[in-house]
Amino acid sequence: MQLPRSSGILLHPTSLPGLHGIGTLGAHARRWIDFLDNARQRFWQVLPLGPTGFGDSPYQCFSAFAGNPLLIDLDDLVERGWLAEADTRPPSPFPEERVDYGAVIPFKRRALHLAFEGFRARAQDDDRAAFAAFCEQEAHWLDDFALFMALKDRFQAAWNEWPDDIRLRRPTALARYRQELADAVEEHRFIQWTFYRQWETLKAYAHQRGLQIIGDIPIFVAYDSADVWAHPELFYLDEDGRPTVVAGVPPDYFSPTGQRWGNPLYRWDVLAENGYRWWVDRFRSVLRMVDWVRLDHFRGFEAYWEIPADMPTAEVGRWVKGPGDDFFRTLERELGRLPIIAEDLGLITPEVEALRERWGFPGMKVLQFAFSGPDNPYLPHNYTHPNWVVYTGTHDNDTTVGWFESLDEKTRRFVHTYLARDGSDIAWDMMRLAWQSIAVLAIAPMQDVLRLGTEARMNFPGRPWGNWQWRMRADALTGELAQALAEMTCTYGRA
Repeated sequence: MQLPRSSGILLHPTSLPGLHGIGTLGAHARRWIDFLDNARQRFWQVLPLGPTGFGDSPYQCFSAFAGNPLLIDLDDLVERGWLAEADTRPPSPFPEERVDYGAVIPFKRRALHLAFEGFRARAQDDDRAAFAAFCEQEAHWLDDFALFMALKDRFQAAWNEWPDDIRLRRPTALARYRQELADAVEEHRFIQWTFYRQWETLKAYAHQRGLQIIGDIPIFVAYDSADVWAHPELFYLDEDGRPTVVAGVPPDYFSPTGQRWGNPLYRWDVLAENGYRWWVDRFRSVLRMVDWVRLDHFRGFEAYWEIPADMPTAEVGRWVKGPGDDFFRTLERELGRLPIIAEDLGLITPEVEALRERWGFPGMKVLQFAFSGPDNPYLPHNYTHPNWVVYTGTHDNDTTVGWFESLDEKTRRFVHTYLARDGSDIAWDMMRLAWQSIAVLAIAPMQDVLRLGTEARMNFPGRPWGNWQWRMRADALTGELAQALAEMTCTYGRA
């Protein structure tokens, strides 16, 4: 599949404004899409949309298939008569420019519980039928996920700390808990149906305005997830269900000790034996939600860094071959041509490049990594073909303003010389460099469009807490900003 010459903006829905403490799929999301349309953008890029667990990270979710309940628009539930408007009012105002997860999570959980009770009491027949159809269609993941979440509520612990019978999924225990927790299980099914219904409505709204959505598939899943609990045979676990080896990357740009992510590693031999069925189902589910997929840590499909589980950092480990061509051949046979953007950052070998090129996937160029010297492959004059997605920065980087302020004097002089600019508008100078490049797609985080500093950074890799909190102000989306972005986009043939 080929991308058109175009541009887009990276903004996770949690960063949208609104009164309920976190961005949602409601009115502000539609205004955001209108802004992108007025700014002549073709793509909206988001981070993984799953239910966040450890550290509130969208890359550590309780399920690879489920949606994040925190994104559900409560006003929609009021309009449907399932929730009282009074129950959408927080006990005290939420911060405007960051997500206070400690306050948002209990507030949202209570509201969704009340909405579920309202649905059971007052839903129309067509809504009940739609809910039943969703539960039947998605049963292959939904049944395990809903029970998993109900059990987490019951035991208030990770699944490996549950009683042995249910931790090991013994049939009698599964049957008993499904009966005991039937109401809670049904509530989690309802929440997922609500998320998917609202997301599909929002996606249709975007398509009506000529916008496509780029989603994100993390290569690995969280250990404390329904995926690992329900499919332990697909991961390297010991007899007690604990990982024997975990994922990460060796020392790199982001961390001198590497990054020990801690995710369990796949048994690719077992996955291959059943035709990568779990992965095929995962891709099919995500591609129902988005138009293109940024495949996170693409290099791990060629070879991944295996860290012994008892190692505290990622410095000790080894490279292990991944599934490679056989994996993508299976996906294409099952799903057709794959709309994949390969996140090929980090330590990239010729073998990784060859895998990406064989499948024609566009790779990524990040301009913040580009200014070590004129031969740096991330500098636009070194692009030898257009099949790239060029970014000013990503969710793991500082904002461009913050990055520029942190540079040493030598690097900063090189940036001045290369851009032929004085740096007084560095965020838009870097956007202009991306937009005028030959790369087929140019993307900027919304923080760069708004010229924000380090205070608006989304994530600090290696820091477990205090990330994913930034929110955009409600007055940020002005007509003047949309016009300026549209003019630059038209100038460089990306409209």
